[in-house]
Amino acid sequence: MFRVESYKVKKGYMIITKFEEIIAWQKAKMLTMDIYRTLCYCRDYSFRDQIQRASISIMNNIAEGFERRTNKEFINFLFIAKGSSAEVRSMLYPALELQYISKNKFDEWYLLTVEISRLLSGFIKTL
Repeated sequence: MFRVESYKVKKGYMIITKFEEIIAWQKAKMLTMDIYRTLCYCRDYSFRDQIQRASISIMNNIAEGFERRTNKEFINFLFIAKGSSAEVRSMLYPALELQYISKNKFDEWYLLTVEISRLLSGFIKTL
């Protein structure tokens, strides 16, 4: 069985010994921290809490899946992380229209969620 700690990259292998080394997790962390900082004064508490929970769910599901140490479970958690990334992306539309975020911030977060989803898809294919 292919072990989670071996991540195939093109012709070689990259050994991942902890989830913090996973690029998708690193980008999800950046997204999460930026969402928390940007929306910390948003008074629409239910909206703010939901987008924060969705963003942190991306990184937490990557971490939890990695620690399970089986491909089947890891893949399942990566798919959940992908779903959370789509949830954040969906929530960007009302955030923009309600003027909780600027168009520049919308574009930045939109592109980052797309990138995270693509990274997760690629990772899933290697497992």
